[in-house]
Formats: sequence, structure tokens, C-alpha cells
Amino acid sequence: MSTLAVLGATLARAGRLARLAASGPGRWRGGALYATVLALNFLGVWISIRLIAWNKAFFDALEALDGAAALAQVWVFFLLVGASAAAWLAADWLRKRLLILWRARLTALALDLWLGTRAYWQLRPGFGAHPVENPDQRVAEDCRKFVEGLLEFTLELISKIVALVSFFAVLWSLSGFGLAFTLFGIEITIPRYMVWLAPLYVALATGLTHALGRPLKGLYFARERCEADFRHALVQLRETADSVVRETADSVALSRGEAAERRRLDGRFAGVVTNWRAIMRAELIQGLFTRPYFQTVLRVPTFFALPAYFAGQVTLGGLMQLASAFSQVTTTLSWFIFSYRDLAAFVAVCERLDGLLQAARAPAPLPGAPQAIRRDASSDGALHLDGVRLATPEGRWLDPVPDRAIPPGARVLISGASGQGKTTLLAAIGGLWCWGEGRIARPGGRWLMLPAGAPIFTGGLMEAACYPDDPARHDPARIAAVLTRLGLGHRLAAAGRADELSGLSLGERQRLGLARAALLRPDWLVLDEATAAMDTALEADLMAWLVAELPATAFLIVAHRAPVGLPLDDILPVGPTADSERRTA
Repeated sequence: MSTLAVLGATLARAGRLARLAASGPGRWRGGALYATVLALNFLGVWISIRLIAWNKAFFDALEALDGAAALAQVWVFFLLVGASAAAWLAADWLRKRLLILWRARLTALALDLWLGTRAYWQLRPGFGAHPVENPDQRVAEDCRKFVEGLLEFTLELISKIVALVSFFAVLWSLSGFGLAFTLFGIEITIPRYMVWLAPLYVALATGLTHALGRPLKGLYFARERCEADFRHALVQLRETADSVVRETADSVALSRGEAAERRRLDGRFAGVVTNWRAIMRAELIQGLFTRPYFQTVLRVPTFFALPAYFAGQVTLGGLMQLASAFSQVTTTLSWFIFSYRDLAAFVAVCERLDGLLQAARAPAPLPGAPQAIRRDASSDGALHLDGVRLATPEGRWLDPVPDRAIPPGARVLISGASGQGKTTLLAAIGGLWCWGEGRIARPGGRWLMLPAGAPIFTGGLMEAACYPDDPARHDPARIAAVLTRLGLGHRLAAAGRADELSGLSLGERQRLGLARAALLRPDWLVLDEATAAMDTALEADLMAWLVAELPATAFLIVAHRAPVGLPLDDILPVGPTADSERRTA
């Protein structure tokens, strides 16, 4: 892809993201903040122009040994510096307020897309044509980095353009002399040579900087992915070590899995090291030019102006003023060079964040994956499965699901061998699994699914028992009574402590899931191996209690056997028939 095409794609991505960040109820407030910061930056440009004039006045006073004039210019200098500092501090304060305003808006939109379209489920690796890697990083970090870069680069770019015009005007007014020299016997005079030398000098430097730094954008993109993969592996190990998921930690510890975990972590970190070394090489190659340029860009103007000084065309003050004006022009034109690495990182952020939002808006299936499931609202309150046949995301068909009309309040066991698509059928009923064909008419009302291990997010025991409801909507005494009935009353003593949920076994988490069902009272309750960790006596006791608590609730149970204590109305077999080949999900 050509440089212009890359630039156009980057600007399009940044424009889409900027419009999202600046939209919403606070758009006028954000616009006012942006305009104010820009105005303060313009004030800083004016002060810089005044400092250029100050250079001449001060050094002319020194050359003339005029102490009173030099002292007066010292006071002028302090006034200008004080005004510059005040403008900068005010602009920085307002810019930070704008940053959090736009970041909050962009983060909210990203979360709405990620959760509202269920993209968090659809865009997992292996489920779509464009899976999203490390979405947590893209939402948490890239939203912040994008807004930071957007404000930094746009404000600087606009300010630099205004400053460039202003400094060029000053330089033009000061460069009334020309440069005369002889080349191959030909007399050559370049009028106002300082004006033309500045952009030529920076243009050559900019081209060389871009040529040497071109690989950095891809390397910075890869660095974020490698760092996120390594961090994710560490989080997985931390979670296995956490007593909330004690069984997984036990399997690592008792199986002496530390060496395997170390190999896995070393493998992820090896990617970080390889990428880092590639970045080191690329930055070294670029730095061979940019570092000397940084060191000389403020000194070279004086060298360029020396011919005019030695020719008597300018005074010492005029030389310093001319050098200052030339330095301001070259520094302003060198913005691209000074910011190249940050710009490369910003381009990578735009690509990652825009990729997340675009994918979340319309998750693309794998090529050839059938998506012909028709979804209707049930007209009679029953769950209807008509001609349903599910497929994998790659397009491989599973065995047909028997037609059923499951009435409200029914208790149905979905049975079948492992890997035959029982949980997949639940995902299709819930509207998550889109691959397949047939018709699913789902009734309204509240649905609740309890997997083998009830998910526990941050929060306390009360929050976990009421999830996804707000605990404030439930009577604390009722919550405590349900938890006590399910054998979790001893956990209430730790309420409010940091270790409130620590040490929960799989069986305790499954009982916590049953507490959710009793508290939320769903119309349809889906149990996916939700009592597998209980002994038969406990299972019979708790299921009989739950049925009594939820007499009107329909139960859809996925299990290898019917839960003890739960009378069934029907069995829905999932898997191969006698004349079909066994297909696994």
C-alpha cells in the first residue's frame, strides 16, 4: 500500500473515532474546551514571536554596553515567560478535562457496542472471520491513548500551522539580504536565502526520517499484541492461583504443572523480547539520523546566518533575532520528525480501536458458515424448535434437533453424549449461536442460565447472589435466608471483607448459582451441568427445594443424567440417530 493510501486510511479511521468521541450530550462543552485550549496555544505563539523581538533588543543592548536597557529587557523577559507559563498551565488543565470527557464518551460507546451486540461472544477466536485480540486492552487502554493522541496531535498541528505562518512572516521581514557565491565561474545570488533554506533543510530531514522509521508502525502494533498476550497469560495463572477457582489451582499444583506454566509464560515473553529487539534495531537506525538532528537543529540557524553577520548586514542582536526566527521555523517544520515515533504509535492505536468498533458493529462470519436460523417471538408462551439443525462456525453440520414445543413451566432434560451440541443448542436458543438453520420461537419473560460453575465477578457475596440484578432491589434478609438454606450462611460473616469470596469450591459456587435462581425467579431457568459437583443427597434436597421455590418456572437441563429431586416432563435427545453419522460440536 502506498504512503498516500496509508495516510488516507489512517485519517479515515481517526476521523471516525474523533466524531464518536466528540459526540453525545457533552459535545458543545467539549467543543468549547477545545476552542479555549486552541486559543491559549495561539497566545503561546504570540508570546514566542515577542521573544524573537526580545532577542534583538537584549543583545543589541549588550553589544552597546547599555546596562539600563539590558536590565529593562530582563524584566520584559520575565513577564513574557510568566505569561507563557500561565497560558500553558491553563491550556494543560483544560486539555485534561477535555481528555476525560472524550475518553468517557468513547469508552461508553465501545462498551455499548461490545456488550450490546454481544460482540464479546461473537468475535472470539474461531467464531468469526475477524476475531478481536485482547479486547480488554483495546477498550481500557486504546480509548485513552487515542484521545490523548487526538488532542496532542490536532492541537499541536493547528498551532504549528499558525505558528509557521507567523514565524515565516518574521523571518521574511528579517531576511532582506541575500547570499552571493560563485559556482563554476557563475555568480549566483539567492535573495532571502534564510527563508528558503529553512523548509529545504527540514524537508530533506523529514523524508529521511520517514524512510528510516517506516517499519516502526507495524512493530508498535505488534508490541501491544505481544505485551497483551503475555499479560493475559499472567492473569490466567493468577486466576488459577486464586482460591475462588481453587479446583483449577489444585490441578496445576498437584500435577506439578509449574514447569508447563513456566514454559507457556516463557513462550509468550519470548514474543515480547523478539518484538522489542526488532524495535531496538528500527529505532537505532532512525536514531542515527534523528538524534544528531535534535542536537543541531537549534544551533544550525546561527551557522547559516553567520555570512550575513560577517558581511556586516546584521548586528549581533540582529544575528540572534534572525537565528531565533530561523530556529522557530525549523522547529515548527520539524514537528513531524520530533513526533514520528509517537505518530507511529498513534496510527497503531487508531487501527486497533477502529478495528474493534467496526468488527463489533457487524461481526463477520467465517466464509461458508450457514446463518439461516429464523428467530421469532413465541405467540403462545411456549419454546418452539422446528427443523433446527446447528452447524459449527466453520460450516460443518451437526445432527438435527428433534422438533419440540416446550410449554411454560415444563421441566425438560436435554440429553446426549459429550460433544453432540447440547450447550450449543442452549446458545442458539439464547440468540448467541447463529450458525445453522430452522426456526426457534422463544417466549418472553426472564431467562437465567446457570453453567457448571456460577460466574463470579468483582463484588461481594450479596452482589454475586443477585447477579445480574442490582442487590439494592432485593431484601437483604431474603438474600441471607436463601444463602443460609443453601449452606452458605457461614460466608455472610465475611461480608465486606476483601476475602469475602475467597475459597469458594466448585460445589459452593453451584449452590450460589441456585441462590441466584431462587432470588431472581426467572420464567425460564437453564441449568448446564449446574449440579454436577453435588452428591446425590445434597442434589435431591436442593433441587426439591428449588422446584418448590419456583413452581411456575420452566427448567431446561443439560446433563448426562437427570438431576435427582427434579421430576421431568420431557427428554430432548441431542445427537446421532441410529441411521446417522456421529457429529461433534
